Amino acid sequence: MDAAREGGWGNSIGGDAQLYGPTVQAGSVRGGIHLHAAAADGAPPPTPRQLLPVPSHFTGRRDDLTALGTLLGGDEDRPLIVVSGPAGIGKTTLVSRWLRDLQPNFPDGELYADLRGHSMGDPARPAEILGHFLRALGARSVPTDPAELASLWRSRSAGLRIAVVLDNALTAAQVKPLLTSGPDTLVVVTSRRRLTGLRLDGARFHALGVLGPAAGVELLTRGIGSERVMDELDSAQQVVALCAGLPLALCLASARLASRPRQPLRTLARALAQEAGRLAALDAAGEGETTVRKALDVSYAVLSTESALLYRRLGVLPVRTFDVWTAAAVCAESLEWAERRLDELIEANLVEDIGPDTCRFHDLVRIHARDRAVTDDTGAAREEALRRVSDWYLRTATEAQRRLTPAQFTLRSTYGPTPEPGAGPESESLPLPYADDVGALSWLDAHRMNLMATVRTSAERGWYATAWQLVDALWPLFLRLRHYDLWIEAHQVGRDAARRAGDKDGERQMLNSGAIGLSAAGRTDDAAEWYTASLRAAREAGDVRDEGQALLGLGSCHREAGRPDEAVSYLHRAIEVWEGCGYPRGAALARIVLGEIALADGDHADALAHFGRAREGLLAVNDPHDAARALAFLGRARAAAGAYAAGRAELEEALAVFTSSGAAHWQARTLEMLGDSALEHGEDGGTGADGGTGDHHIRALALYEMTSPADARRLRLSLRSRGTG
Repeated sequence: MDAAREGGWGNSIGGDAQLYGPTVQAGSVRGGIHLHAAAADGAPPPTPRQLLPVPSHFTGRRDDLTALGTLLGGDEDRPLIVVSGPAGIGKTTLVSRWLRDLQPNFPDGELYADLRGHSMGDPARPAEILGHFLRALGARSVPTDPAELASLWRSRSAGLRIAVVLDNALTAAQVKPLLTSGPDTLVVVTSRRRLTGLRLDGARFHALGVLGPAAGVELLTRGIGSERVMDELDSAQQVVALCAGLPLALCLASARLASRPRQPLRTLARALAQEAGRLAALDAAGEGETTVRKALDVSYAVLSTESALLYRRLGVLPVRTFDVWTAAAVCAESLEWAERRLDELIEANLVEDIGPDTCRFHDLVRIHARDRAVTDDTGAAREEALRRVSDWYLRTATEAQRRLTPAQFTLRSTYGPTPEPGAGPESESLPLPYADDVGALSWLDAHRMNLMATVRTSAERGWYATAWQLVDALWPLFLRLRHYDLWIEAHQVGRDAARRAGDKDGERQMLNSGAIGLSAAGRTDDAAEWYTASLRAAREAGDVRDEGQALLGLGSCHREAGRPDEAVSYLHRAIEVWEGCGYPRGAALARIVLGEIALADGDHADALAHFGRAREGLLAVNDPHDAARALAFLGRARAAAGAYAAGRAELEEALAVFTSSGAAHWQARTLEMLGDSALEHGEDGGTGADGGTGDHHIRALALYEMTSPADARRLRLSLRSRGTG
């Protein structure tokens, strides 16, 4: 007998699966017809509405909700959206909140499954999830074969308007069998990993970030009440900052405070402020449930052995950001190895990719990585990792110094011991992260905070030679970009480190270079004190060259203090000392300062003579930066003397040198001199293509704002007094 179906009794979904209503099963029938009963009332199953409830404390995320709506609004059918982010960031809550507003778009239901990608047990198998989905749609029984299940799922979902949430996915391979085939379905995947492998399936991606400060305070308020927060608003803001915008951490902090209604917020703020105990403080709030530490432990547990090693090694570093070179150096591996391991950490959302060649840890993740290193590695291994990176920074900065300021490269750098054979490529075998002068200066500037952190850490750990030598290697950064606060702090640390190391040469180098920074920052009295100490030390050591440097510095200090006669005396003594020991570069630098004094006095002929001799001397010793400084002053003096066209040409030539080398401060100084010369020549100060004084001064101001706010204020006042600002 041919198969038949009673009209209106239901629909078969293939195989032996049933939806609802009685089904007549017929073939070659022997012994009668078997009837499988449906539910007692014969009614279809309820429309599945499986979205997780949205916690009452949900707050913020307006931009994220808008972004998800934009992704959904694309032209493609069967949208697939992946929401990724680190543990505790609020991915599931965000998706549930978003889809609840879209419920009318999915009349056939919303399905939810936890794929258990980062749970303590095994991840969910696709067959398990497909069976769950098919039963939710009314199937009485489902196939056991995974391929048949996937086929049946695609067939059944093809005609439905449903939303499917695949929460806590581990890999793209886990997700692919669960994708639908209908044009009116939406699949949203959440994962701690980025799941870039789903791009081939048409996925659109949204990376979820931390909450902002205002949203964090609001979340805390919903947990403990507005009165308590407003009574200790500063402490509340500190708690939010120390939870680093992580919703899970803020919820745990709220729970701890809610369970202790008499405890001041400042008590928790103090507990969280101690990095060593921050995760423990948040664990205590979890009371056996999910905590930040547990969530991160699970993410860490699924890493490959090599990526877990890199995670721990990066965790012990004092730096806030890192790149593939740092990752390679800390593990004594190749760039290719580091790229693969770093990609895995980024994919796992344990590391944030924040820009070209720049990554960082979320604050709480960094603490977890350090804690794992303390737990899983020996003290010697952690020390070796720090030593490798410190040596790599010193090598790389030293090469930049050798390239950018070869005349100042006078003291050799020393490095730590070479690792045992087989420990991996030594950091010195890594290629430099720059290829030219501009790249070298850009690298120093981009890594200045990490370099400073390494200076501090080296000094704290007793690696005194590394500390002061790294400060010395940063000279091009300080000289050309004028980060005065770092310049002064670095040399204070470097001076003390050189003293502790008993390195007299290093101490004098720190005193001289640090004094230059103090003088440039306007701290003339402090600079004179450092130069005096340097002069005394140089004479004790019989170092004539350093004696000349100290005399030059003291001359400059007297000039800045408005004592030109004393300045000239010190400068001539410096020239005499340097010419006597055969150091023409030093004599040329002293002549630049003598020229500045003459120019300020209006003695143009004397200024031109000093600047001209200085430039010749600096070109002879291959010091292009200082030769360009002399040329800029020469052009300014020539223009002031009446030869405006020739002076302007020299200033523009010097400006081209500074622009090419990236010396922003001296670009500003030269532009200011061009503007001043144009004003004196009677140019109207236009800002057009003619490059009038207005244009020069505006450009100088913009550069001063980045390199020297004090000079920016000075220039504004000068222009206002002239009626041009």
